[in-house]
Amino acid sequence: MKKLLTAPVQMNLSESQNQYYQQILQHIAQLSLNFMAVKVHTYPEKFLDWCIELHRICQQDLNLALLDDHQFKPLKKIEDTLVQAISVDQIKLSRVMPWPVFAAFIDQNSQRHGLAERIALLDYLQTKKDIAFDQLIEEDKLALIGKHSAKHDPSIYPFDVEWFASTKAAKPFISLVNTQPQAIAQLLATIPATGEVSEQAYFDFVEQYIALFTKYLPNEKIAFMPATRLLAMLRPDQFVALTNAKVDMICQGLGVSKIRSQAPLAFIDYWHEIISTIRTSPWYNQALPEASNEQAIWPYRVALLDMFLFVEEDHASKSNYLKLRDKPAKTSNKTTAVKRTKASAEQLVDHALQDESTPEFIKGMRDSIIKSVQAGKSVDDSINLMKAIFS
Repeated sequence: MKKLLTAPVQMNLSESQNQYYQQILQHIAQLSLNFMAVKVHTYPEKFLDWCIELHRICQQDLNLALLDDHQFKPLKKIEDTLVQAISVDQIKLSRVMPWPVFAAFIDQNSQRHGLAERIALLDYLQTKKDIAFDQLIEEDKLALIGKHSAKHDPSIYPFDVEWFASTKAAKPFISLVNTQPQAIAQLLATIPATGEVSEQAYFDFVEQYIALFTKYLPNEKIAFMPATRLLAMLRPDQFVALTNAKVDMICQGLGVSKIRSQAPLAFIDYWHEIISTIRTSPWYNQALPEASNEQAIWPYRVALLDMFLFVEEDHASKSNYLKLRDKPAKTSNKTTAVKRTKASAEQLVDHALQDESTPEFIKGMRDSIIKSVQAGKSVDDSINLMKAIFS
């Protein structure tokens, strides 16, 4: 273990890597005996690999039963520092990655980052891109802005809508979306559907976005992070969604200045620091690849940059979609119905009835199924009930 812990001394560390290393050593000092009890088999030669191996040891090899209560806090700090160091280095590597290496990294981390759900979400939103925001049903509006709810029927929404970034805590932003859907529709129309988004188009979006807050929520802070989520879902080939947890690691990894917190400065930094830097990366400038698996991620490549941020192995299992899908049925007679508008129920049912395997007699019961869904039943439950009764 001593050989492993001192290995970075022989590495050519950057200034930021050395800072992370010193922080890790500082906290390890409080658990030195515990670490020394671990048998080491792998001695990485690069700092990134060293961080990944030490993180694995913290998670899998360290005997937590032998830790005193006061030692769990420094252990958590070690793990958090390692996550930051890994994330920053991986983002840094992405800056010079050619497309094949970028795509391979995404594939290698697909399960950990829930790539299948991410792609399903982005694919779904692409089917709604020609519908004005104010004409979308509530569930689709929430899918676009990043707020999961019980109304997201797992059979229709087989993904967590909060992938990339959640806006559920951004209450002023949610309020604006709920009360001014037509204004949001006009806002989104400033971003072209195809082609590289120009600086002018981006700042037209920013100007309108800030104006909405100034007009309708003059006493609220302009919500910068949710705006990046909107942009990333609207054009995932052009924008990456930011959160408070992500932004500093992405900036450090890209080698750019820290994003200033106040609008409009945050929006200026986002464009000139983050987006402009991403556009110099080889993988960003890659033409549509030939391999079908790479074609699936290519239209979403900028939004998927956050997959270079390190997450735990069970990260994808915490998906809101999985929680809703696997939620045990209530045993009591009392159930909480998730009532929907008629328009919402109609769209959800019509989507389900498009399945080629759906019997014709079920399609003929569309109106009855819609009423059932509107009353609170899931689409699958409503259809299965009709099958059970009339088959």
